[in-house]
Amino acid sequence: MYQNYIFDLYGTLIDIRTDESGDDFWETVAEFYCENGAVYTGKEVRREYHRLSKIEARLLHLIHPLYRNIDIKLEKVFAKLYKLKGVNPTEKLVAQTAVKFRKASTKFIELYDGVIDLLDSLKKANKNVYLLSNAQRCFTYPELLELGLVDFFDGIFISSDCACSKPQKTFFDKLIRHYKLDKSKTIMIGNDCITDMLGAKSVGIDSLYIHQDISTPLEGKKLYCNYKIMDGDVTKIKEYILCS
Repeated sequence: MYQNYIFDLYGTLIDIRTDESGDDFWETVAEFYCENGAVYTGKEVRREYHRLSKIEARLLHLIHPLYRNIDIKLEKVFAKLYKLKGVNPTEKLVAQTAVKFRKASTKFIELYDGVIDLLDSLKKANKNVYLLSNAQRCFTYPELLELGLVDFFDGIFISSDCACSKPQKTFFDKLIRHYKLDKSKTIMIGNDCITDMLGAKSVGIDSLYIHQDISTPLEGKKLYCNYKIMDGDVTKIKEYILCS
């Protein structure tokens, strides 16, 4: 019987579609910067955003040469975009910019059917529930609050806080060590055959795979997992992990 349940977020608990490719999106970002004293065109802010992101990634690689899966903090990029235009932003403004950026790129966001019942059932059964997400805290935590998920988790680990992301073994190890989890009583639940399933395999914990429309295609890949749900039905998860 499992005691510790580690969940992926996007594509597992939350269904989301984002798009940062369009000119309209970058014009919206530029307008927000202009409103706060940093004058950009859409093309300019897109170019500088990607340039600064690459610089941040290179710096992290120098600090953590053994990390194959680096994740930067986008708050640093948003702040530097202001500073390039002579604006010294407050933490509040940087946070507001991150939220604006995310909302402008989000086409829709909602919980999958059955998520609240699943998490509630785990808590009522006195299980430990954790989040391990490849994400940006400046985006993700507001979304967790908005969707009412924060209080279900005994621990929240987000890749931008740790400088590395799944399937990096280090990211899994950080959570497991921090909460002193017994691996034999721990399971990873996620929708990605690489980041979630291979990551779980690398640290020696069981896993449940749920295939969703936004999952990495499985063609040509071996799926390592103890359980699998191929039709995306979250309501089926409970029967596997609460009875195993």
